[in-house]
Amino acid sequence: MHEFGGLPIVRRLARDSFLLLAGAFLLLRLLQVPPWDQSVDAYAYWTTRSGDLYGTGGAGAIGAYVYTPLFAQVMRPLVLLPWPVFVTLWTAINFAALWWLLGRWSLPALLFLPIPFEIISGNVHLLYAAAIVAGFRVSATWVLPLLTKITPGIGLLWFAARREWRSVGLAVAVVSALVLLSIALDGKAWRTWLDVLAGSSSTPVTLGWFLPITLVVRLPIAFVVMVVAASTDRRWLVPVAVTLAMPVVWLNSLAVLAACIPLRWPAIESAATRALGTPTMLSSAGPDAVS
Repeated sequence: MHEFGGLPIVRRLARDSFLLLAGAFLLLRLLQVPPWDQSVDAYAYWTTRSGDLYGTGGAGAIGAYVYTPLFAQVMRPLVLLPWPVFVTLWTAINFAALWWLLGRWSLPALLFLPIPFEIISGNVHLLYAAAIVAGFRVSATWVLPLLTKITPGIGLLWFAARREWRSVGLAVAVVSALVLLSIALDGKAWRTWLDVLAGSSSTPVTLGWFLPITLVVRLPIAFVVMVVAASTDRRWLVPVAVTLAMPVVWLNSLAVLAACIPLRWPAIESAATRALGTPTMLSSAGPDAVS
């Protein structure tokens, strides 16, 4: 294969095409060109700038924020930005997460509809995918799912089932410290959030595709998948379990499955697989690298 600049032409073409597409979309966001000026979930995060976190309805409502107060507190510096700047930055973060996970495979990955839908809507599913992969090295990254949608934190069972108590302890310690600090800053918001959580449904009546199976049914299945994943050393099953454990499985929730690629096929070249270690290292860890 011909080389150019030390990279095969096909690889460079895939990279440059993805960067060009991402750059063009970010420009449309920044200039607020309809319909790309809209981003439902990103807008929900941005509305927390008002300080009224839970006054916009439940899951599925336009502008509804249903995550913990801590996430809003962490996002505070970003949401103070003007909407065009915020939505452009948030979209760039999602593009970056996809590239980190898949590298030059990011461009064909856009053919998997949940991924472009996720980038357009601006949810946290691609960030979950990145957190899952990184979590095998630093379990504290499970803070993100635990303090947003809560139940996807089921991924911590990987460490518990394998008796990796140090990893469990690190994640629990980080979550506990952050929650205590957040409560000290705004305990009233946490009480309101608990009320919102109690009234939420995993089968909302709203526009948009979602899996019409209640969390009560899906969560035990996710638990079994996690136990199987941990006992057979199949890391790529963890994103599957996390997806099943979502409070609501929207179409774009399936973007979490992007994490299956670097976990199932560590030979693909991306920052995620480099963070996990070499293919040889992963293969020596168990069957999940080759099964």
